[in-house]
Amino acid sequence: MQKPISLLLLFVVIHFLPMLSTAQRGEKPNVILIITDDQGYGDLGITGNPHVKTPTLDAFAKESVRFTNFYVSPVCAPTRASLMTGRYSLRTGIRDTYNGGAIMASNEVTIAEMLKQANYRTGIFGKWHLGDNYPSRPQDQGFDESVIHLAGGMGQVGDFTTYFRGDRSYFDPVLWQNGKQEAYTGYCSDIFTDQAIRFIEKSKSDPFFCYLSFNAPHTPLQVPQEYYDRYKDIDPSSGFENDDRPFTKMTEKDKEDARKVYAMVSNIDDNLAKLFQKLKELKLEKNTLVIFMTDNGPQQVRYVAGMKGRKGSVYRGGVRVPFYLRYPQEIKGNWDIETTTAHIDVLPTLAEICGLEIPKNRKLDGRSLLPLIQKKANWPQRPLFFYWTRKYPVRYINMALQQGPYKLVAQTNFNASLQDFELYHVLDDPYELKNLAKEKTDTAQLLKDKMDETYEELINSENLLNPPPIVVGTQNENPIFLNRNDAGGERGIWNQEEVFGKWNVVLKEGRYNIKFKFVEPIKKGGKMFLETGSLINTFENDINGTDSIEMTGVSLPNMECDLIPFYAIGGKRIFPFWVEMERIR
Repeated sequence: MQKPISLLLLFVVIHFLPMLSTAQRGEKPNVILIITDDQGYGDLGITGNPHVKTPTLDAFAKESVRFTNFYVSPVCAPTRASLMTGRYSLRTGIRDTYNGGAIMASNEVTIAEMLKQANYRTGIFGKWHLGDNYPSRPQDQGFDESVIHLAGGMGQVGDFTTYFRGDRSYFDPVLWQNGKQEAYTGYCSDIFTDQAIRFIEKSKSDPFFCYLSFNAPHTPLQVPQEYYDRYKDIDPSSGFENDDRPFTKMTEKDKEDARKVYAMVSNIDDNLAKLFQKLKELKLEKNTLVIFMTDNGPQQVRYVAGMKGRKGSVYRGGVRVPFYLRYPQEIKGNWDIETTTAHIDVLPTLAEICGLEIPKNRKLDGRSLLPLIQKKANWPQRPLFFYWTRKYPVRYINMALQQGPYKLVAQTNFNASLQDFELYHVLDDPYELKNLAKEKTDTAQLLKDKMDETYEELINSENLLNPPPIVVGTQNENPIFLNRNDAGGERGIWNQEEVFGKWNVVLKEGRYNIKFKFVEPIKKGGKMFLETGSLINTFENDINGTDSIEMTGVSLPNMECDLIPFYAIGGKRIFPFWVEMERIR
C-alpha cells in the first residue's frame, strides 16, 4: 500500500504546488517597482507610438498582466504619495508639488515600511518627492538604502546641488546617498539603474524591495547625445494622417521637445534591459514581481493616443498611464484587464501577494488587484477622485470623479449649477468629447454628490489640517538643509529674490550655526533677519558681493514655529535660496 500512496502524494505535489499562493508556500517574492516621471501613456511603442523605440518595455508588457484603464494623480508628488500609502494624497499631507505641499506626514505607513517589517531589504533610487528633511525622507519612511535627488526634479530650485549646473544638471550630479551628499559620474538614469542593480546584487540572498524611480523624462530635457541622435531627424507629428483620433497640433518647439523626450525614454528602456538581464544572471527573475508604471501624463504636447489633456489635467490624457505587472512564478501568461484601477491599489496588492497585513488604524482608499489578476468576478467598482490646483484643492476647478464608465469633470465656479459640469461615458467616448451632463442629469447628480462628499472628507484630513513640520536639531539630520521646494509662504516660490517664504519647523533647544545662501550676490549694508516665532535674531552684513551670510552660536529654544529668514536692504526683503542649520550643542 505504501507505493500507491507515495505516488499519489508525488502527483499532488507536482500538480498542485504551483497553484498555491506565495504566502501558503512561505516564500516571499522580491519586488521591483519602476516608475518614470512625466512619461505619458503614449510614450511607448506598445501603446501605438510610431516614433519612440522601447523594445525592452514592449517585450516586458507582452509578458505581463496589463491594466489598460489604470489611473494616477495629475501630477507627481500626489501620485507618489498615493502609490506609497494606498491612500489619497490629501490624507497624507501632500497637497502640492512644491510650496511646502510635498512633505508627507511621518505617521503614514509606506510600502517600504510594510515590507521592511516582513524582513525585506528596501532601497530607493531616483526621485522621492515626499519631503527632503527629517522625518519625511526615504530613510525615515522605511528605506534601508537611498540614492536620490531632492525636490521634484534635478535642476529644479529645491535640488540645489544640481540647480546651478544648468544644462548639465542631469550629468555628473551630486546626489544624496543615505542622507549625505555624494558626487557621481555619468547620466542620471544610468546612475540610478546602476545603483539599483548594485542593491539587488547585495540583497539577492534576502527578499528585497527596489523602488527604481526615474526622474526622466521630466524637464529639463537633457539626454546623452547618442540618444538624441536617434531622433534628431524625425517629425513626431507625422504618421497619423489616416488616424481619426483627435490630436493637438504640434509647434516646432513641441516637436523638438518630443525628440528629446523619446531619447530619454529610449535611455530608460536600455537601462531596464540591463536590469532585467541582471535578474536573469542572478536567477531571480522567476521569483521577482516587477511593476512598470508612470506618474502622470506628458508635460509637453505630443502623442497621447488621442486622449484629451496632459500633465496637470484631470482628463484622461493627464491621469491614464500604463501599468504592467509581471511575476513569472505565480502569474502565468499575459492578458489585458480593463477594469478601472489606480495607484492607490498598489500597496494592498503587494500586501496580499506577499502575504502581509495591510496597515491598520487608517483608511485605505485602494484595494488589492489580486482578485482581478486571478480572474475572480467579484471586484465592485468604486469611485475615483481626481483633482489638481496649486496649494490646496479649489472647489470645482480641475476636479473629477469617475465611477464605472461615467466620469464627471468640474471646470467651473464654486456655486455652479449641474449643467456647468461635464459628464462623459469613457468607454463609449474615450476621448471625452461628448458632454452628457444635460441629458443624463440623474447620473451627473449622483456623481456630483459623491464628488462633494469626497472633497469635504479629504480637505478635512488630519494630516492636511496639521501640516507635517520639519524637525530641526536632532541627530537624525544635523546639519539640515532647508530648500525652496519645501518652503511655504507666497504661491509660486521658485528662484525669485524678493519673495516671502518660510518653513514650518519643530526646533530642538540648542545653539546653532546657520548659513543663508542666496540666488545672487547681495550688497553690504543690509541686515539678516531670522524670525522663529516671537524670537527674532539679526545680523548686519558688511561684506559686499557675497552670496552667503553666516550667523554663529544662535540660541534657539524648543518650539514649533514658522522659520522666516530674509535679508533686508534698500527696501527689499530677499529670501535665501537655501538655509543650512547645524546644532553645535
